[in-house]
Amino acid sequence: MTRRALWIIALFCALAACGPRGFTPTGERVFAPGVAGEADVDGLTVGHRLMAAGEFELALQAYTRAAGRQGLNVDTLSALGSANLRLGRLNQAEDLLRRAVEEDASFVPAWNNLGVILMERGEIAEAAQIFRRAYATDNGDSDLIRDNLRLALAKLENPGYSVVQENEQFQLVRRGTGDYLLLGEP
Repeated sequence: MTRRALWIIALFCALAACGPRGFTPTGERVFAPGVAGEADVDGLTVGHRLMAAGEFELALQAYTRAAGRQGLNVDTLSALGSANLRLGRLNQAEDLLRRAVEEDASFVPAWNNLGVILMERGEIAEAAQIFRRAYATDNGDSDLIRDNLRLALAKLENPGYSVVQENEQFQLVRRGTGDYLLLGEP
């Protein structure tokens, strides 16, 4: 056989391996994993990951898409409110979070985030009430909400309480599904 004939045979063997049966012994077809479809991607999950990465504007867009698909439920309202809070849009965040707690009064992260907004605005009395509600709804399980409540009560009792903390930047950290923690910077 000539060299050219060997190359042609090798080419046909390679092409035969690419056929519907391939080299699998049982004749099953083997495919590479495909690209995730729209049904595989949840807008809230994408938004939560973007929030964790510090991409708040992109997270807001992902939450908006999720709200378009799922409707304005407590999860999407709270997520939109949290993203607006991180972007410093306190009016929009407050409106969304108030709607979220009206939708579901047992949704602790929305109560906590609403309390954070009120603390940022200096509305300490209302923030203390909101943190009380969040702490009671959570059955006292969250140390962070307890700390937020303590801070609000301390500021309520003594308006000059810790001037350094008045300018403290708060940070929301997502834990699990729909659970946010409020952290202050040292």
